[in-house]
Amino acid sequence: MVGMSLVSVKPSPLQPQLPSLRGGVIRRIRCGIAEPSGEPAPLGQKTRYKDGIFAKAFMTLFARKMEKYADPPGRGKATAKKDWWDWGYDYESFVDVSKRVMQRRSRIQQQQVVRQVLLSMLPPGAPAQFRKLFPPTKWAAEFNAALTVPFFDWLVGPSEVVEVEVNGVKQKSGVHIKKCRYLENSGCVGMCVNMCKIPTQDFFTNEFGLPLTMTPNFEDMSCDMVYGQAPPTFEDDPVSKQPCYEDICSMAKSSSIVCPKLQA
Repeated sequence: MVGMSLVSVKPSPLQPQLPSLRGGVIRRIRCGIAEPSGEPAPLGQKTRYKDGIFAKAFMTLFARKMEKYADPPGRGKATAKKDWWDWGYDYESFVDVSKRVMQRRSRIQQQQVVRQVLLSMLPPGAPAQFRKLFPPTKWAAEFNAALTVPFFDWLVGPSEVVEVEVNGVKQKSGVHIKKCRYLENSGCVGMCVNMCKIPTQDFFTNEFGLPLTMTPNFEDMSCDMVYGQAPPTFEDDPVSKQPCYEDICSMAKSSSIVCPKLQA
């Protein structure tokens, strides 16, 4: 779900620079944590956020794109149809749409839906343009890592650029997500893997040509993204053997060793 296009940003071929992240526009795009500490709440507690108009706009945009693939709300949850100018989707309703997309779909089908949603947000020819602007170089990896932090904290919560090693080269193309908002609110391993991790990796790696690996930590709900690093196959990825969050996931099956949403 992180794979929105950044193709409108064109670097200078002579003196490429990482983007400034302190401008007023960037600050308005980012969401805010309402916790007194300014940091995500400890594990076991739900982090409180104060979302601005831009964050809610992104939530609404994604939710509306996914609604066409989602099952209808359950009994007692039906809501009046919203107009496009009504920013009626908060984060909880955005996550609810994601859950309804998962219903009656296999792991692969869920990932395909996310791919279609992401492609629907791009202008024609955007992936090819991205490949020209951002070939798989150290600079391109670092540039996209820098843009991920301000533009996607509405989706995943606060994060920071970190130094990583890719093919023996140290570079600042890593992004450490402190406590993933999507995982925290869904409480679902399958949603994390099928609706975020795998489709985002595939989108950047296969559509944009810039390898990306995402490694969620299901012990503390953090996540590490590494631009420039090719992701493993699903069978070789530790997430393929990850059990459910039995205590907090409404779709969990206590008798299952592996999250059932990862098995089909």
